Amino acid sequence: MSNYVWLVPLFPLIGFLINGLLWKRMPKTLGGIIGTVAILASFCVSLGIFFEVKDPSFHGPVIVNLFDFIRSGKMYIPFSFQVDALSALFLLIITGVGFLIHVYSTSYMHHDEGMVKYFAYLNLFVFSMLLLVLGANYLIMFIGWEGVGLCSYLLIGFWFKNRDYTNAAKKAFVMNRIGDLGFLVGMLLVFFNFGTLTYQDFFGQLTGGHALVTSSTYNWIAMCFFIGATGKSAQIPLYTWLPDAMAGPTPVSALIHAATMVTAGIYMIARSNALYSITPMILHVVAIIGLATAIIAATIAMRQYDIKKVLAYSTVSQLGFMFLALGVGAYTTAVFHVMTHAFFKALLFLGSGSVIHSMGGEQDIRKMGGLGKKMRITQWTFLIGCLAISGIPGLSGFFSKDEILARVFSHDPVLYALGILAAMMTAFYMFRLYFLTFTGSFRGTEEQGHHLHESPAAMTIPLVILAILSVVGGYVGLPEVMSEHNAIATYLSPVITNFGDFHLAAGTEWMLMGISVAVSVLMIIVAYNVNKKPNFVENTGLAKILENKWYVDELYDAIVVRPIEMLSNLLDKYAERRGIDGVVNGVGKTVRWGGDRLRLLQSGQVGFYIFIMVMGIVVLFTLSFFWIK
Repeated sequence: MSNYVWLVPLFPLIGFLINGLLWKRMPKTLGGIIGTVAILASFCVSLGIFFEVKDPSFHGPVIVNLFDFIRSGKMYIPFSFQVDALSALFLLIITGVGFLIHVYSTSYMHHDEGMVKYFAYLNLFVFSMLLLVLGANYLIMFIGWEGVGLCSYLLIGFWFKNRDYTNAAKKAFVMNRIGDLGFLVGMLLVFFNFGTLTYQDFFGQLTGGHALVTSSTYNWIAMCFFIGATGKSAQIPLYTWLPDAMAGPTPVSALIHAATMVTAGIYMIARSNALYSITPMILHVVAIIGLATAIIAATIAMRQYDIKKVLAYSTVSQLGFMFLALGVGAYTTAVFHVMTHAFFKALLFLGSGSVIHSMGGEQDIRKMGGLGKKMRITQWTFLIGCLAISGIPGLSGFFSKDEILARVFSHDPVLYALGILAAMMTAFYMFRLYFLTFTGSFRGTEEQGHHLHESPAAMTIPLVILAILSVVGGYVGLPEVMSEHNAIATYLSPVITNFGDFHLAAGTEWMLMGISVAVSVLMIIVAYNVNKKPNFVENTGLAKILENKWYVDELYDAIVVRPIEMLSNLLDKYAERRGIDGVVNGVGKTVRWGGDRLRLLQSGQVGFYIFIMVMGIVVLFTLSFFWIK
């Protein structure tokens, strides 16, 4: 089956081409079916690959060379795919969650006139994401990396008639390009120092040692890759694009900004674990940035009122947890949290889409309340998502979050304490969102109240499936005190393993679990009491700062955007208009002025022409006379 891995990205590509070329003439329902079936076909092939890799007889990785991509002198880069445990797991996440979101979109986008084009963009995104995780070298990864950035721009600004949405799309595109430059420089450093971009060749030289490469070079490469990851995975300082990306349709938020695209940075670092394991200084930077992102995003989420903005900052915070895990060398644990997060965060985003659909487009949770009476399926599935992300025992988020915190505790108790703080805030803002949305009395308009209804089956069935996965998904990674067999760690062990010594006494691990659960339950109770009878008054002090997102956007606007705009205006006025345009226009004006004068010589009088001819002959004789001498 692995030899047919090229079929996995091929199906979405075909779906994109059909819908993209025929979107003006194709019926909306047919476009949705084509886009959805394409992802389903990819999922079926991915499932076969997953079980093949899982088989003990599999000896990987398997490299599938499709054709020679670049061959110039010493540079040889094949267009090839690498099939191993890590890529196979991500294939399942991308195509599985992607398929459910496509099914959901067939109903959510049914009344949109651009529905077929929307499915073309979704298929192109999935194709690009599959290239990213399947590439056997950094260049193929980079092609997919840029592809998902393009699709993110297209999908965030899908409703392009709204100026704010197009600005959000441009913001995402520009901030991702900043990070992408770091990734590109890192690739150039790898090729310049190691003569290859292929994973196996590069990692082989790392483990075997490279006499001509210093430790600082390794650090620079790892840092450049991490800069790329901060852009794509929304870490400090390149995180502000992700909340604004909620301008796109809600299924886009679920697919791109919760389950797949934003995890590209985690995938890249996990794939490059051989590099990061020999650069402990950069790993420490990764941990600090991840923890800071988790805390800052969580504080902001506590005072947001847009249902999708709360989930957006929650995503940023959870990505921070994943980078914190990577920073302490827990690569397998980070990937485990990627998987569980894909389940419950896609569930939460799609649940919010169901709410928005029922509310007629309203996203302000201050105008909701009591929706659980009319939307039972959405309420219960959303509650499961909230419980999972809060780390309540028995659900997927408990196992992955607990493993992250345990690894962090063994690495540095101070980081652990700060991680617990972020986990506490997670439980608070998620249940604040739940209680304000689904409990209490309805606070919207009478018209909205009459419109309230449960979403159609095409939207609720994916919610139920994701809710089930959010419950059972964590049992593939049981902690050591519960089971000696950690299925996901065993599965990923041929590709990535947790770095460094890690062993906690059983009592210590039970204590850490108890602390984590206790603080989460406490915050749920606090959220219930605070929001039992909500009184929405204008925020002041720290609450006002959090509502305005620590004024980070305003700070960036003041120190980056406005100075660049001023410089651009100066260059436009003086360098462009008076300099370049002045020279070009000056040459044109000079030629025209000269032409206006020379045309006066064409008077039409024969006598004048004879006079000019005689004068020319005299000048030529005079010059000849002097030259002869």
